[in-house]
Amino acid sequence: MSDASLDATPADRPRLVYPFSELPTRAQRLQVAPGVHWIRMPLPFALDHINLWTLDDDSGYAIVDTGTRTDDGAAVWHDIFAALPEGQAPTRVFVTHMHPDHVGMAGWITRKFGVRLWMTRLEYLSCRVMAADTGREAPPDAIQFYRHAGWSDEAIETYRARFGNFGKLIHPLPESYRRLADGDELTIGGRRWQVVVGNGHSPEHACLFCPEQKLLISGDQVLPRISSNVSVNPIEPDADPMGDWLASLAKLRQLVSDDVLVLPSHNEPFRGLHTRLDALASGQERALQRLLRRLSEPRRAIDVFGALFARQIGDADVGLLGMATGESIACLNHLLQRGEASAELDDAGVRWYRAAAG
Repeated sequence: MSDASLDATPADRPRLVYPFSELPTRAQRLQVAPGVHWIRMPLPFALDHINLWTLDDDSGYAIVDTGTRTDDGAAVWHDIFAALPEGQAPTRVFVTHMHPDHVGMAGWITRKFGVRLWMTRLEYLSCRVMAADTGREAPPDAIQFYRHAGWSDEAIETYRARFGNFGKLIHPLPESYRRLADGDELTIGGRRWQVVVGNGHSPEHACLFCPEQKLLISGDQVLPRISSNVSVNPIEPDADPMGDWLASLAKLRQLVSDDVLVLPSHNEPFRGLHTRLDALASGQERALQRLLRRLSEPRRAIDVFGALFARQIGDADVGLLGMATGESIACLNHLLQRGEASAELDDAGVRWYRAAAG
């Protein structure tokens, strides 16, 4: 599964500046700033690539994000390692967050070169928990979560069959790691980088900001052409990740200057951070207002897709249905938190949402 949002608002995409006219070719490291190189790693999903970064670091280089565990991804890494000057090797691996396209090859690389994994605590532990689901049956709480949302019996059976696939997309993580925390200052290759944590897309997503070079490695927290998927999942059904994500956009705007070159995980590097942050926040607010209008009559989570997403969502693709359901519930829970909607369960165990009176 990719991190791509079901972005329904192309009009919200602002005019940004994309300074690079070429993309990295397969296994190429393209320099985007002194000591900073861009790798474009293939993915086996509809969103068919992820951007990875290497930062010159002492006698080698640090890696930021790693790609999903696939034979093709391993082949690309082998080609990259083979092309390095003699004596150069990875010094450490940074992972922005726990999604497979970011963490998938991290365990393999850290073991191959005997280097440390650097992640935030919640991302590391959450990843370990999800990987432990491999081979388990779907728990009753998860089945109940999707019944509340209005899923059909057929969709739930497909979900049961697919449950536990997360661990197949990642190499096992190392048994220890080096913790990243919000506000940390790191020295990488003689330059100072700050850790800026965002929330909503994932539990404790780490961005890396270098004021000296005016660079922001934004991971999935800020993307130029799509928005991050912000979802509620069965583990924490009453969470408000949309509120967390909107607060993180405001935090980034305050802490990171507008003149940075943003290095995102998908699409191309760009300039115009504050413009993009403003567009993401205002676009989301418009989506919430469309959702409220749809809630003039009681609706299930699966009934509000048309207010939020441009594409059709059906039972045929349970992966897409799951992303759409999680993001819809994130929006609905946010309206509940703001007191703008209410929800109640019917006798069949389905949750119905309605705009608050007045």
